[in-house]
Amino acid sequence: MISRRRFAQAFAASVAATSLGGWSSKQAALPPAPPPTNDLRAGSGKNTSLGPVKQIRAGVLDIGYAEFGPATGPPVVLLHGWPYDPHSYVDVGPLLAAAGYRVIIPYLRGFGPTIFLSKDTVRNAQQSAVALDVIALMDALEIDNAILGGFDWGTRTADIIAALWPERSKALVAVSGYGINDLEANLQPLVPAAEYGWWYQYYFATERGVLGYGRNRHDFNKLIWKIVSPNWNFDDATYERTATSFSNPDHVDIVIHNYRWRMSLAPGEPQYDGYEQKLAMAPAIAVPTITIGSDFDGAAADGNAYRDKFTGRYEHRIFAGIGHNVPQEAPQAFAQAVIDVDHF
Repeated sequence: MISRRRFAQAFAASVAATSLGGWSSKQAALPPAPPPTNDLRAGSGKNTSLGPVKQIRAGVLDIGYAEFGPATGPPVVLLHGWPYDPHSYVDVGPLLAAAGYRVIIPYLRGFGPTIFLSKDTVRNAQQSAVALDVIALMDALEIDNAILGGFDWGTRTADIIAALWPERSKALVAVSGYGINDLEANLQPLVPAAEYGWWYQYYFATERGVLGYGRNRHDFNKLIWKIVSPNWNFDDATYERTATSFSNPDHVDIVIHNYRWRMSLAPGEPQYDGYEQKLAMAPAIAVPTITIGSDFDGAAADGNAYRDKFTGRYEHRIFAGIGHNVPQEAPQAFAQAVIDVDHF
């Protein structure tokens, strides 16, 4: 098996072609966020490269990350989910860089060139562990606080940082709103139609699912893309740029643990118990926030279900016709949300 260090080096080299440059340090406002009737997909697919992937040791990881914009710009940290990677922000990054922001987009643990420093570290993907990875990254990059943005796992991670470490979060853009996991609530059944939508969680709960995902992760994740973004006509090249990240040596272990932990089928680690106890209280988020609902959210797209979890200055936007991968499907509108929340 390829070593984790060699994998990180090879991955970084494979995605480093064609660096995106020419950013202005002048903070220029983008056009106002378009209403839902406008073409929210404008600008999607304009860029194909994240530029050179950087590596930095942070916490228990050697983290790979993409960076856009001037080093002196206001920092923005953007977080992806599963089954995605930083390419979800391949069009957002240049837009924010042109507006003067320093944009950091890490590969989460188990994705791309992000590797564990020790073979003995538990391949744990519980929510507080992933959030602490981002805190460690910010520390390593000497970023005191940043605007945080995310979707899927990225929303959960950004929400946790904003809730538990508000001094590290200047503002927040959260697709699908409030994503902090409540393990006790997760034990309760949903209506059949809702349960059907989470079929892969039950698949991952079985050893057959572990074997199946390990053998078929490329096609499995492409199927997920199609299911959760049915109106996004992405091409094979777009998918393949992200699919490289699923070859990470720890990818399967991280994904399986994440979903099993949520269902209380796999344990977390004792050092995170204190954080999880706080998160079990569903803490409110007081930093300035824009939440985004999309077609993926179904009836919850209006944001009413989580409105009371955000106690600071707040706005909710609905991106009709957009699926789960909001920043890649609607990059201009997502970038505008980041700029707007910065001025709250």
